[in-house]
Amino acid sequence: MTAGTDALDTAKRLRGITEELTGRFLERDDVVRTLIVAMLAGQHSLVLGPPGTAKSELARELTGRIEGANLWEILLSKFTAPTRMFGPIDVAALSRGEYRQVYDGRATTAHIAFIDEIFKCSAAALNETLGLLNERLYHPENGGAPIRCPLISAVTASNELPSAEESAAIYDRLLVRMEVGYLADPSNFAALIRSAVDEEAVPSRTTITLTELQHAVTAAVPAVDVPDLIVDAMCTLRAALRRKELTSSDRRWRQSVRLLQASAFLDGREAVGETDLTVLTHVLWDSPAQRPLVEREVLQMVNPDAREALDLADAIEELEAQLDAKAGQSKEALSDWAIKEANGKLARAGKKLAKLRKEAQASGRSIVTIERVIARQRAVHARVLTEALGVDASMVQAQL
Repeated sequence: MTAGTDALDTAKRLRGITEELTGRFLERDDVVRTLIVAMLAGQHSLVLGPPGTAKSELARELTGRIEGANLWEILLSKFTAPTRMFGPIDVAALSRGEYRQVYDGRATTAHIAFIDEIFKCSAAALNETLGLLNERLYHPENGGAPIRCPLISAVTASNELPSAEESAAIYDRLLVRMEVGYLADPSNFAALIRSAVDEEAVPSRTTITLTELQHAVTAAVPAVDVPDLIVDAMCTLRAALRRKELTSSDRRWRQSVRLLQASAFLDGREAVGETDLTVLTHVLWDSPAQRPLVEREVLQMVNPDAREALDLADAIEELEAQLDAKAGQSKEALSDWAIKEANGKLARAGKKLAKLRKEAQASGRSIVTIERVIARQRAVHARVLTEALGVDASMVQAQL
């Protein structure tokens, strides 16, 4: 079997992992795929969201799919000492007058890392953590020669954005940033509750080996072609964002090219296409408030279907805001609003989105954004049916 065939098989199994995880973690399709793309690019990612949104469980389930890799996980606090992260002092050696650290099982020997509450990194461990993420180097406590760490990618998580200037330095080194929230679709929430009492079938568990991942990261992904059309698109996008006073560093732009290559590799393509540009919606913002603007600018370059879908998404969000504002009204008033306004608008949005998806598929364009807006439309429509019209959550899927 040739190296090219091996790479295609690796990509196929990674797509299998993506399908398995998106089936298990509801409303996390884009997050799962982007985490895998970041790993293939050899970059670090941040999953940002409130407690109880399965950030840690998803990260563990993904990183555990790499056979033969040294996995390292830690929950940081302001009191985490560097030696706990990178290697404790060898007490036996110390009794003999030798100063050594034990590196096995620590960040120093990890291929894949999961760092929870990344922005709670202690001041004492900050520089070494930055060295690990940036240069993959650790400087021993005894001042010896730097140790090169085999880290491929770190998945990090946090409940909040960094507040201290020191933590902002780490934030800048996390190329991919994604937000997660609580389940929005009542039917998905019903499935979550049901899973607490139903006996789960043994899930499929596709894996890849460390060697396969390393080959993909170091050889197969960098070999993906980046056409001039993509370079021109990135230059145009940079200018558009700068006009809106959204500026990213040259380093971030350069690193994002590897993400585009990884996205194409994951789909089994030999060259980056315009659809791969959508991954930049997780790269080119600093505050969550900027993300929708970045997304709209990116999608203007990808396809018109996605732009129209985002316009529909704005209308859907407005209807949800109206639903929230009517929480204190009588059931009769809420039902009247749902019947006369919300239900019809959401149904029409659903039909339009289905048409956009069909047209995009027929033209070979990406449907990722359309699918996400469809999921949002279904979630808001389900809320209207359950909260305003009294439909049982378990019956919503049939209604939709």
